[in-house]
Amino acid sequence: MENRRVALVTGASRGIGRAIATRLASSNIDIVINYNKDLEGAEETQKQCEKIGVKTRILQGDMGKEEDVNLIFENIVDEFGKIDILINNAGITIDGLLISMKEEAFREVLEVNLFSAFYTMKLAARIMAKNRFGRIINISSIVGIRGNAGQVNYSASKAGLIGMTKSLAKEMAKRNIRVNAIAPGFIETDMTHKLSNNIKNKMLEEIPVGYFGKPEDIGNLVNFLVSEEANYITGQVISIDGGMNI
Repeated sequence: MENRRVALVTGASRGIGRAIATRLASSNIDIVINYNKDLEGAEETQKQCEKIGVKTRILQGDMGKEEDVNLIFENIVDEFGKIDILINNAGITIDGLLISMKEEAFREVLEVNLFSAFYTMKLAARIMAKNRFGRIINISSIVGIRGNAGQVNYSASKAGLIGMTKSLAKEMAKRNIRVNAIAPGFIETDMTHKLSNNIKNKMLEEIPVGYFGKPEDIGNLVNFLVSEEANYITGQVISIDGGMNI
């Protein structure tokens, strides 16, 4: 039996998560597809990955709940015996101005976007340290670098991911575990397709290259960062935003 790498991609039922999962599958990596609510989307991701020829497993779970994360990792170890690659992509937004934001909205975004990474990285790092190999990629955001009005909670969660990335990279470097973050800008998703042309044009004015990125752009970068070619890269935050953060 071929001993392929095993990757967990959280929030992999659509968009960026699906693009990451399918791109890693194309590099002959077995994929664990996590979703919370969209089973149909997760099954489509699985279909695309298995068409490439790798082994997959769908695991439902709210990544903001530690008990769900623990169960997911138990299932991964039982079936695959290891985890080599962790992609923390699951995330939500509950936007609103700080002066009117309820504590629940702040807390829920941090639970899903930030605490989830704490839970997953803690468990993954233990397994990876024993195996002397690991690649962890946290999907942050340009908002975590620049901030954004109406997204105090989201900005805090994505900035927190950057700090966690740098700290864990220092802790795990000598164990052959590389930890990096990606900060996407405006990426074409279901959300951007629903925007009016006026709003789209205003967004495009902020992007020097003049167009939105695609989920596949993120997938390609993730695929590079988990490869042998990126062995000397750790603790970095790589913006993929068409020049917005220049």
